[in-house]
Formats: sequence, C-alpha cells, structure tokens
Amino acid sequence: MSNTETAIASAEAHSAHNYHPLPVVVASAEGAWMTDVEGRRYLDLLAGYSALNFGHGNRRLIDAAKAQLERVTLTSRAFYHDRFADFCTRLAELCSMEMVLPMNTGAEAVETAVKTARKWGYRVKGVPDGMAKIIVASDNFHGRTTTIVSFSTDPEARADYGPYTPGFEIVPYGDLTAMREAMTENTVAVLIEPIQGEAGVLVPPAGYLPGVRELTRERNVLFIADEIQSGLGRTGKTFACEHEGVVPDMYVLGKALGGGVVPVSAVVSSADVLGVFKPGEHGSTFGGNPLACAVALEVIAMLRTGEYQERAAELGDHLHRELGLLAGGGAVETVRGRGLWAGVDIAPALGTGREISEKLMEERVLVKDTHGSTIRIAPPLVISKEDLDWGLDRLRTVLSA
Repeated sequence: MSNTETAIASAEAHSAHNYHPLPVVVASAEGAWMTDVEGRRYLDLLAGYSALNFGHGNRRLIDAAKAQLERVTLTSRAFYHDRFADFCTRLAELCSMEMVLPMNTGAEAVETAVKTARKWGYRVKGVPDGMAKIIVASDNFHGRTTTIVSFSTDPEARADYGPYTPGFEIVPYGDLTAMREAMTENTVAVLIEPIQGEAGVLVPPAGYLPGVRELTRERNVLFIADEIQSGLGRTGKTFACEHEGVVPDMYVLGKALGGGVVPVSAVVSSADVLGVFKPGEHGSTFGGNPLACAVALEVIAMLRTGEYQERAAELGDHLHRELGLLAGGGAVETVRGRGLWAGVDIAPALGTGREISEKLMEERVLVKDTHGSTIRIAPPLVISKEDLDWGLDRLRTVLSA
C-alpha cells in the first residue's frame, strides 16, 4: 500500500465517518499550495472554508503564534492576560462596535449570539420569559450543535438529532415579505448569513439586507449577521454586509479570525446588547486565550490595511469573469458569488459536484462539493493571479473532458 492508502485506511478504521474527505493526505502547505504524503502539490481553492484567508503558513501569523507560545498560552478567564484588552479593543474597532465576547469555534459563537439575543429580549425588550423567537432563513448553515441543527432545513444536518430546540421561525432566504409576516412582539432577533456559503454561495437579491436592517429597526429586533465564512476579507470587503451599506446589531465571526492557526471566534456588538451578561452567566475556558488573541490581533492588523480586501475584490472580479464564460455552455448551469468566493452549479449530465471535485483532484486542484451538483471555489486571498488562472485552466480541462 502507498503512504496515502495506508493513512486513509487507518483513518477510516479509527475515526468516526462524519466526513467524506477527498482521498488526498496533506503533509505540508504554504500559501495557496498543499503537498501530500507522496510529494504531490495541489492548488488549494477551498482555504479551509475561509479559515485560511491569509494562506497556509502565513509568516506573520506563525511568528505571532511562536512568540506567544514562549510566553503564556492559557490563563482561563479567571484572570486577565496582557493580550486580551488589545484583542477586544481592536476587534471592536474593526467592526465599528463597542464590545466583544470571545469564544473558540463558529458554532460556539452562534450559540452565544442566540443566548445574547434571548437574554436581551427578556431583559431589555421585555419579552415574556420563555417566549423569545428568532427568525432564521431556509437553507442556512450556522453550525452543528443540537440547538443550531434544530433550525436547519438540511436533512443531513438535522435528521436523528431530535427532540429539537424550540424558539425559531424559518422563512425563505431573500424573502422580506415572509420575514415581516413571521415577526411578532416576541421576536428578538433575525439571524442570517449575508451570503449563504454551505447552500452554494447564495447571494441574496439586491436590497434584501437593507430591507432586513430597516425591518429590524422598525420592530425593535436585533439583526445578527453570521459572517463566519463571508467576513474578514473574503468578499472584497471586510464584511459582506458592507456591499449594501448595512451595519447589523451583531457580528458573529470565526474561521479567518484565527488565521488557520488556532480556532478563534467572537460575537461583536454594542454595550447595550452584550452588556446584558453578568459574571457567571456565560463563559468559555479557552475563549479569548492569550495564544488566540495574539494570532487574531495579527489578523486584525492585516485587515486594517485594506490590502487583502482590495486583492479579493480585484481577483474576485477576474474569477467571476472567467467563470461567467463557462456558464450556459452546457457544462456549467450557473455561477454565483462575490469576491474570491464562488458557487458553480455543474450540469447534472456531466456529473455530481463530488465527481467533478475528484476529477479536479486528479488535476492537482482541490475544491469541495455541496448540495449535490455545486462546487465551491474560495482560494486563499494571497493566491497569485497566475496560480488562480492555472486552477481555472484545470477546471476547463475537467469540464471539457
């Protein structure tokens, strides 16, 4: 057996089969490229679902992590540490908000947002205890905890995990009329992705996000933007909401905030909203740890220059022009997205998204499928135009074959 076959066989034998990875075993990576255990190089057009916006082994992030590793990595929130205040201050400034509640994973941040909205509803809005409702969108993906899958419409994410957590109303994504009709006096928040990633990089209709903002203000409801995948440069802006001039009441952040080095997530909002928490009412042993703060501070510093957002916008325009030429030609049905983020719907006659992903892997390009016929393209923001074009040429080769 080859090194690849041995590693895959061992993983399949001893790890739960909750994922269906492509049959490649990565041993090292740098920038937009990964190398497997056989020494073969692959162009990464997935970037860890946007966790690797700044590329593999980014020197600034690795150096920040190494320096912090030599000092202190964990104190728990029982004590302050010397990176915590800077992290909270700089992230709040980046978001034009006032307060930060740090966690570790995206799902933890979404759970925190849900708890925040409910507590705000009871303490500030005056909703009767136990009656708070949160409106979400169909085809959403916010994580995989028991509460989060309770408001998923994806059978794979939801099936066999009941009984489900109540308190959520699901409306069609992009439908303001349905959202308005779903609102009651007990509605405390609207939780949506400005662009739905797992659903296939679905961009809502123009005017939808401003409409949500207007509606939530009108009805005294919190607008929570899950920017875990769409935020921190991916779409050509710091946040996807910016494309329509919208500032939500709360950002939910993760993935790229940890630079692909450590898991870091956060809920960022106003003092009026996050101020509802008192000591002991919510927490995390690892949330806001020194190592996480050191890496995230470097991520924030990189974003403050605007260069990564500009790069995502410029290369994103090129990406969508090239992908647009494929649409309607028989192999590709539609292309969607914004910035360096695209969903490509493959014609069913050509194969499933999984099959196209496997063929691209043979051409040394790594992407991932979703919802049967769609492949997602989301390279690190540091990718060169030449490498991006090389990957697009491989895509053309696979589609024409």
